[in-house]
Amino acid sequence: MAKHLKRDMEHLERGLLALGAMVEDSIKKAIIALIDRRPELAELVIRGDDAIDAKEVDVEEECLKVLALHQPVATDLRTLVAILKVNNDLERMGDCATNIAERARDLADQPPIPTPLEELRRMTELVRAMVSQSLDALVRHDAALAREVCLRDAEVDALNRRMFVLTQDLMQQDPTTVPRAVSTLSVSRNLERIADLATNIAEDVVFLVDGEVIRHRAVTANRARESDRARRVPTT
Repeated sequence: MAKHLKRDMEHLERGLLALGAMVEDSIKKAIIALIDRRPELAELVIRGDDAIDAKEVDVEEECLKVLALHQPVATDLRTLVAILKVNNDLERMGDCATNIAERARDLADQPPIPTPLEELRRMTELVRAMVSQSLDALVRHDAALAREVCLRDAEVDALNRRMFVLTQDLMQQDPTTVPRAVSTLSVSRNLERIADLATNIAEDVVFLVDGEVIRHRAVTANRARESDRARRVPTT
């Protein structure tokens, strides 16, 4: 039984990594389509989303079979839970890549607007690195690398907020840019969402390797700081 469980778990991990490679490739192509204004590449990403969806369903079904057949416990159960969660996050990343590709296709045949290009380029670089490193951490069971991915998420969030402010100013100054600016904001939001999902995967790697749940630590720390500030506010 143990031998069969090991074989099936290895098969599952290979399937998950294959999905990860598909999603990473989709994200890279969507970003290139956006930056280089290549609508034909955007179309490839959009058409490829069905294959990502099908692979996600296949991995989930295999997980459920392993759970039913072997009833794993301890480390094997933790691995199975992590695979299910990462599988779902990867599929959602694929959806975000498709959203970016759709915006890239729409923007490609329109005059470019003076968007905050440096911020957008920095976001794409960070997001691509986070996706690649989160998958590397998963392959290598590297909790230290996974923790590094988590630390990068705050910078992407800050850039997304900066994009909103700069694009809002642009729309106020020139209302003719509104449709293109809204599409650009949609790209920024989807990039930020991919970063969140890469962070989720990294957190799942930490759980898988160290058995430690770190998902809500940042939220808890922020609430603690807010409570501390509230206690220091003098009452009247």
